[in-house]
Amino acid sequence: MHPIERLRYVARASGAPAEVLVQETARALASFDDDPQGLVTACRRIVSRQPASGPLVWFAARVLTASDPRSEIWEAAGAVAADPTAAELAHALPDRATVVVLGWPSTIDDTLARRGDLEVLVVDALGEGSGLVRRLLSADVEAVDVPQAGLGAAVAAGDLVLLEASAIGPGEALAVSGSLAAAAVARHLGVPVWLVGGVGRLLPQRMWEGLRSRAVRAAEPWDADDEVLPLELVDRLVGPCGPEPVEQGLRRTDCPVAPELFKGDVF
Repeated sequence: MHPIERLRYVARASGAPAEVLVQETARALASFDDDPQGLVTACRRIVSRQPASGPLVWFAARVLTASDPRSEIWEAAGAVAADPTAAELAHALPDRATVVVLGWPSTIDDTLARRGDLEVLVVDALGEGSGLVRRLLSADVEAVDVPQAGLGAAVAAGDLVLLEASAIGPGEALAVSGSLAAAAVARHLGVPVWLVGGVGRLLPQRMWEGLRSRAVRAAEPWDADDEVLPLELVDRLVGPCGPEPVEQGLRRTDCPVAPELFKGDVF
């Protein structure tokens, strides 16, 4: 695929997992490493068209602030590909637990398929829950398809709520719509909430504000696919080192600040 066509593909592939987006972005940007202005424009285009993706912001910021962009492209892409978060989460989940998830989160999906002793209550956020249920049943994992109206009841029946963030800032995260309600109900009932991130999803304040301003733009917030989740409703952040207290997990933020990524939309 020609680099420009690959760039357009990445900009359009809104439903692709973060790892796929980063790998395709790396291939697209490799041809711009000797064109600094072209590299900035390409990064801005991808980030503006994937406004909810923390890993793409992290990746682009690392590339744009690196002294050797070519090496950084492949080093950062490799870090995302080797992300151990799913394996760490699979190891940390309590035995024979009833776990509540929303929609079809890609990192959590990989985790649950490894654990045949769990019961998974899948709330059908964005109409994606039934697909995850079929995937888990095919892996011999007990799974129940829960309509979105049953979110509160599912949380009440669960031992643990697992939410997946597309980006995490110092005090908030961006997660699938319904996450705020699930976390609030869980806090009221005393059910622990673990927020799953992974490589590239922790952002410093300035980069988080840039992503947040673009990602939360729906005229009616209840129509949006994603919503902002206050971290005060979260008990543990789950990343490459496994579940950690929120404050400890936030100390692992490693995204550099590249303000040029947010100097206007580029299409």
